Amino acid sequence: GIVVLGVSVDDEKSHQKFITKHSLPFPLLADTDKQIVEAYGVWGEKNMYGKKYMGISRKTFLIDETGVISHIIEKVDTANSTAQVLELLQS
Repeated sequence: GIVVLGVSVDDEKSHQKFITKHSLPFPLLADTDKQIVEAYGVWGEKNMYGKKYMGISRKTFLIDETGVISHIIEKVDTANSTAQVLELLQS
């Protein structure tokens, strides 16, 4: 079986609105203290239009049943992320 979870630094109220708006069939974890995003190395400095800020680098982690990361998708294609994951699971 596969478990899908999303994680962001937004709070639970924000997550509930996002889940409802996008009809997400999986839970989102509120990492407001940034423990998860820092542990996975996805929180850091970003740059947009020459302006630097702190944020999340979107990545997908496939973690096996023993808790070991089996794959990391570094460049998530949000429109095709399901296909990206399925391709890795079938390989």
